[in-house]
This record gives sequence, structure tokens and C-alpha cells, in this order.
Amino acid sequence: MQIFTWLAGAAPLRSLALAAITMFAASQLPAAALAQITYHRGNSADPETLDPHKTSTVYEAHILRDVFEGLVIHNGAGDIVPGAAASWAVSANATVYTFKLRDTAKWSNGDAVKASDFVFAFRRIMTPEIGAKYAKILYALKGAEAANKGKANVEDIGARAIDERTLELTLERPTPYFLELLAHQTALPLHAASVVRHGTTFVKPENWVSNGPYVVTENVPGSHIKTAKNPHFHDAANVKIDAVMFYPTKDTAAAIRRFEAGELHSNDDIPADQVKALQKKFGDQIKLAPFLGTYYLAINTTKAPFNDVRVRQALSLAIDREFLAEQIWGSTMVPGYSFVPPGIAGYGEPAYAEYKELSPEEREEQAKVLLNEAGFGPSNPLKVEIRFNMTDNNRATVVAIAEQWKKLGIVASQIHTDAKTHFAHLREGGDFDVARAGWIADYSDPQGFLFLLESDAVGLNYAKYKDLDYDDLMRKAAIETVPEDRARVLHAAEAIMMRDLPYIPVLYYGSKNLVSKKLTGWQSNLKDVHPTRFLALAK
Repeated sequence: MQIFTWLAGAAPLRSLALAAITMFAASQLPAAALAQITYHRGNSADPETLDPHKTSTVYEAHILRDVFEGLVIHNGAGDIVPGAAASWAVSANATVYTFKLRDTAKWSNGDAVKASDFVFAFRRIMTPEIGAKYAKILYALKGAEAANKGKANVEDIGARAIDERTLELTLERPTPYFLELLAHQTALPLHAASVVRHGTTFVKPENWVSNGPYVVTENVPGSHIKTAKNPHFHDAANVKIDAVMFYPTKDTAAAIRRFEAGELHSNDDIPADQVKALQKKFGDQIKLAPFLGTYYLAINTTKAPFNDVRVRQALSLAIDREFLAEQIWGSTMVPGYSFVPPGIAGYGEPAYAEYKELSPEEREEQAKVLLNEAGFGPSNPLKVEIRFNMTDNNRATVVAIAEQWKKLGIVASQIHTDAKTHFAHLREGGDFDVARAGWIADYSDPQGFLFLLESDAVGLNYAKYKDLDYDDLMRKAAIETVPEDRARVLHAAEAIMMRDLPYIPVLYYGSKNLVSKKLTGWQSNLKDVHPTRFLALAK
């Protein structure tokens, strides 16, 4: 009080005094507070959960790869590099992996990261009561499938702590892409004591303990998730950004405005129909790149009339994919005529739809014949409800497909929700006719797409598809060790899927990011992964 009274009566000295006060106050603040660098990151949608064992979307993966560190991770270029493990060795028969954890690996509360933390996590995700919809990703572990289906004990799966810093993982059979599986969120470690103590609330900010470069400090649904730098992270000295604000940005037009106003440093989507205009406006801040994923429609194969393959084939034939790719998505997507995208090494050409080379007119004629055979026509139009998660791009796509189906007399209505609600509905087996979905590969292998339609892929097989021949081929592929023979078996399975069309492939993905010039270190890659720890932000 005396200082301010003195200043008020001493106008000639006011500026000098204010400067002295400012310098004094600054001297009392920690250096980190003065240099706080916060990255404002658009993230398409709210995560349904931050429990790694219950997540399944890329929206959640973007956050989880910032706050946890698996045995291996993806670097800024999308390559597999060491994470919590400093090194590993593989047995001669390629079924036993031995990982040495970093001596400096710690949890955010200062505890050492132990091999037993990974064992705890692998056992938890395979515990049937957890209900992990993505557990199938780790069925490569010996005994994991049996344990997850309640036919064996989780303690018997192929995960063993030899000592505090040595983890041994044993596989059912050689799995060429196993390291890529370990970079997935399903393979992240958990702080066992925290999970035991807090149960399902271990994901709350006040209970949060993780081993990655960041920790969750705030989680406000519909608003933001805030993470802060983890001082105990083994590579904290090289993490340049202090905090990250993840915002759900399903409204891409609004996200563009926020980016232009400087409120966002990046956003993971842009309005596809505005790509050319946005490139003209923002230049190389628009990042377009190939992306290993397929945009598709799931069909409820257990519900009449969609259990009739002729109806599913007609719906697929009537979609003008070239129009969607060029006019709706601004050529940021590619017309999709197979479920497995082209370009996967060792697979050759995927099992393309037979009508790929037909003209739109020829496809329409075939579709009319199939609908007529299935009992639908002018006097009995097929009625379809399309369910989708709301984004500008999804809405435009669904509206266009509905218009294309209308040419055949199909009456299509639409229902939309936010992404969290939409995918929870599908995972839990909710009722629908047709539902928009998409799949981004967790590893570069056709099995990473085709496993979704195995009859026991509960929670991921949205179509509720079941074909014994398909399942048999997938089992054969799982034990085939000759790469060329394995590829042929998987191709045969995809051909069955493309005949039955429980999923109708529509487009192959391309990534579309908006990245500020202030954000450096961003590298476009096929997996579209951009961990914050490899980025820097200029003030």
C-alpha cells in the first residue's frame, strides 16, 4: 500500500518505479514460468476416454502419444524408434523379444518405470472384464487371445518381467510388424499402483500418473484437454514446448478462423471443398500428404434388407467416388475400390471391386438390376438411414451419397452425432442401417485392415459380419510364415469381403493439416503422427 501511495504522489518518478517493481516481480518468478510456451492444437473431436485400453480413435491417439511412452514410439517422421526401451533383442525364431528399459525412465510422480508396469498393462487389457475393444491388436502375444476370451489366465500370457529393467515378450508365432504394434496405444504401460488405488478414475487429472513427455492437468469435455511438461521424463531437456491445449474442432470452418486469429497453431483437418482457396491464402501452412487409411460405410449385415448382399452391392455401385474425391474432398482423397489401400509393400494390388473400370452409367444400370432382384423399385423404394459423426467434410460426403442414391429411387435420411457418441454406438453394437466410418492403419500390413471383419472382432466389426471362409483364411494367414503365400491368403480374404461388402470402401485417406509457420519440426508422414516432443514453437 505504501508503495502505491508513494507512486501516486510522485508522477515524475512513476515510470522508473514501475520498471523497478516489474523487474523485482520477474526476479521472484521461476524461469520456466517466464518462458512458458503453450501449443494450441486443434484435434477434431473430444476423446471418449484417456484410458489406453478403452480408446480406439486417432483423436485419442494424438493425446496418448504425448502423455505416455511405449517400449517403442513413432518419431516425428513416423518411424519406429526406441521409447521406454533403450534396446531389444529378438530370438532366432523371431518369437521372443527381450527389451532393456532405460535406467532413466520414470513416471511423472518420480517412480521408476519397471518391466512389471508393462506386464501389468498387458494383463489388464486382456482381462475380459475390462472390455477393451482393441485388445485384438495384441493377440500376437502368446496366450493373449485365449485370456481375452476367458479361456486362460491373464497371468499366463507371454509377458514376463525378468527383472526391474528387463521385459520378455513371447509371441504365438513370428509377427513381422510386432514392433509397430508396440507403438500403438494398446501397448502403453500403466502405473500399476495408481490404477489399483483409483480404479477407473486413474485417468482424472488429479489422479494422473504417466511416463511420457507430458501429463494431463485439465480435462474439460467440449472445451479442452491441457497437458504440461513432465519434469521426470527421461528426455525432458529436449522437450521444447511446455504445455499443450488440445481443442475439439469438429467445426473445421471455425477452426480456420481461430487459426487465422492466432488462437490455434495447428488443426488436423481442413474443409476439403476449400483446399484450393486455403492453399492460396495460407500457402505452405496447408500440409497435404498420403495417409494409410480407408473411408468407408459400414452396413448392418444382420438387419433386413441390408442382410441381402444384392442391396449392399447396389449401394456400393451407385456411389460416384470420383465425384466425392474431386468435388467434395478437393482431391485430398482418392477414390477407393478396395478395403486395403494400395501401396502396402509385399501385398501387390489389393482385391479391387469388379466394377472399378466401369463407367458411372454402367454401374447405375447394374445397381438397378440388383435392387429390382432384391424387390425394390419405384413402387417399393429402398429406405436407408445413414448415421455419421458430424464434421463439415463428413456431412458434405453423406449428403452427396444420398443424392447419388436418389437417382436409383433410394430414399436416404441422415442422423448425426458427435464423434464420441457415434463410435461408442457402433462399438457397443447399437442399431443402424448404414454408418460412416474410417480406419487408419496401426501398422503397414493388410492384416491391419482385414482383421476388423473377423467374426470375433467385437467392437470393431461394426457390420456384425460373419463368414466362416473369411475367418478361416484369416487364421491361415496368421500362421503362414512365407510372405508371398501369406499375401495370397490375405488377398483371397479381401476378395470375399469385397464380394459381400459388409464395409463399402469409398475413399482412401489423405492427411490434411493446417500448421502455423511458428510451429517447427512438423514432418508429413504416412501415419500422420506428430508427437509434440519433436516440435518447437516460436513465440
